[in-house]
Amino acid sequence: MKNVDDLIDSAAELAERGLSKGEIADELNVSRETASWLVERSGGAEAGEAPADATASADIHVDWSALGRDSTRLGYAASAMADLLAKQGKEVDLTVGIEKAGAPLATAVADRLDTDLGTYAPAKHQWEEGDIDEHGGGFSRNFAAIRNRDCYVVDDIITSGTTMRESIDAIREQGGEPVACVVLVDKMGYDDIDGVPVYSLVDVVRVDREE
Repeated sequence: MKNVDDLIDSAAELAERGLSKGEIADELNVSRETASWLVERSGGAEAGEAPADATASADIHVDWSALGRDSTRLGYAASAMADLLAKQGKEVDLTVGIEKAGAPLATAVADRLDTDLGTYAPAKHQWEEGDIDEHGGGFSRNFAAIRNRDCYVVDDIITSGTTMRESIDAIREQGGEPVACVVLVDKMGYDDIDGVPVYSLVDVVRVDREE
């Protein structure tokens, strides 16, 4: 995808397939608010029309499909992410991937760090409008349980930090302790979230120039 019109078309296609706006946000690597705006634009507004408050609504779309569609490239990225986590110097035996895109990354990271694998589905996948149910997320029983273990948390993109914060809280509710988080791209440039160190291969820094 090269421009906003492409994103609007993709949002329309995903909405027609029945995906919630939260899932669309996840698929397009944008915030929930941006996903909602894209869907609204696809429903009749002029393609590419900017939000009324462009500054407040600014977002950055990240397309990492060149990595995701090739297992070898994905493996290289996971090796770099695992190397960042290895700096912790702790004995951690569980890696938790945030679904959807974080799960394949976490699988490869877990392989390189020789840990068990868990997955967490965040509440945003059920989001349409309004507040997210704080108890809407959950861990898959098809993978390793938290069981009071130290763990790493893996996702693809941090957009606002809400999903990562939710995942950290969910792990702690299960008695686990997140030791560190790692992502491909951090749009916010976090050093930590709720006391948990955040590592990223790429940090995005917005530069707003006032005329």
